[in-house]
Amino acid sequence: MPLQYFIVLFIGLPVVELVLLIKLHGIVGALPTILLVLLTGIAGASLVRRQGINILSKIQKELNIGNLPAPQMMDGVMILIAGALLVTPGLITDFVGFALLIPFVRERIRFWLRKKLEEKMRNGSIQVNMRRPNDFQ
Repeated sequence: MPLQYFIVLFIGLPVVELVLLIKLHGIVGALPTILLVLLTGIAGASLVRRQGINILSKIQKELNIGNLPAPQMMDGVMILIAGALLVTPGLITDFVGFALLIPFVRERIRFWLRKKLEEKMRNGSIQVNMRRPNDFQ
């Protein structure tokens, strides 16, 4: 990922979030704005906890029957990211965080990531060396 994306993400996004919160403050006032930030953080943490426990259970079930729980692990990462976004004050981060808690959204992201990975493997941007278990001895 190029450096300019990180600059936008870590400098630009907080500035945009701050501007939106100031505008919201101007529309609804300070107390409702503060309550919104607090309530989305609390609700988000609760939802993340519940979904995190649920996904850990699904991962354990897949491992117990001998399957690689790749989709569930990807969901776990997205739920973790959602948690980080939801405890970060801001409207955009809350929207993205809550979106990541919707199973359909996570499924679409997994599909998109898989297509991108397959595309990069086809054009040679990413190379995968497949080794059999005996190759490590």
